[in-house]
Amino acid sequence: MKFKILVGTLLFTLLVTYASEAQRRKTPFEQYSTVSFGLGTSSYLGELAPYRTPVRSVFRMMRWNVNAGYTRNFTPHLAARLGFTWARLAGDDEYYNRGAGGNPFPNFYVRNLHFRNDIKEFSLVGIYKLRGDGRSPNRRVAFSPYLFAGIAVLAHNPKAKTPQAPGYDNNWVALQPLGTEGQGQPGYAKPYSLVTYSIPFGMGFTWRVNNQWNVGIEGGVRISGSDHLDDVGGLFPNSDVLKNDLARAMSNRTIEPIAARTGRDRTDIVRQIVYPNQPSINPFAAPLDGWGEGDFRGGGRGDNYLLTNITVSYVLPSKIKCPPIR
Repeated sequence: MKFKILVGTLLFTLLVTYASEAQRRKTPFEQYSTVSFGLGTSSYLGELAPYRTPVRSVFRMMRWNVNAGYTRNFTPHLAARLGFTWARLAGDDEYYNRGAGGNPFPNFYVRNLHFRNDIKEFSLVGIYKLRGDGRSPNRRVAFSPYLFAGIAVLAHNPKAKTPQAPGYDNNWVALQPLGTEGQGQPGYAKPYSLVTYSIPFGMGFTWRVNNQWNVGIEGGVRISGSDHLDDVGGLFPNSDVLKNDLARAMSNRTIEPIAARTGRDRTDIVRQIVYPNQPSINPFAAPLDGWGEGDFRGGGRGDNYLLTNITVSYVLPSKIKCPPIR
């Protein structure tokens, strides 16, 4: 499915270029360019932010993004944009699933994984403006809704906090080098790449302020080519094959009494989930059944994210046309 989407977006981008050239020859439209800068929000959807509760997942751990772009307007309706976005994604089992009685995903709470990931996205998207511009930049429409789709390359590096326990400093560490699901060890998959692709698509609106400036609002989904933006995607490994004690600590966090990111005590809630009729037992005295070697650590679904932003764009001056010499 992702391959089909990738091919479709590439074809769409090529279509924009082809159609723009054909349209340019038929109409006197004056092509123009804009540069834009924006700020907005980012939300992650994946194993640590369940798809089954989309509203809760989108808003509960919303983070930030900053972006910049260069847009070339080829025709009254068609444009293409090169963009860069720096965004933070985050998720946390303890934060999403805290509470025993009303907890929709108790197993996720016991799993006790979390992450943050500062991604750098370079994108090329085609834009279709639902209301076409006039034949020159100064005749842009006052309000312009648009659709966009394209392709992006992103660099990422998921991190998590080490335990709040003796021997650890509770600092953020990179997870990919640790091979938390056995990556790189004999009999396990190779380490996942820290560079992948995504498929951006969505819609936006721009308002003309004056001849040189626009303001806009945009929201879009990114379908990622990776299932490890959160470092979670497979099974719990045999802890003996992991590289060191830090890798073992970051791989299986079910018996941590204190949530590393929030500092909250997990004992009562884990006891209610795992040992509901034993109020005095210590749930962390031994490894927990169901969260060991060969059990699901992640759900195997791709990690996606949503970006929204408010942008300010500047219309670059057209080339100055010199009058003919008489």
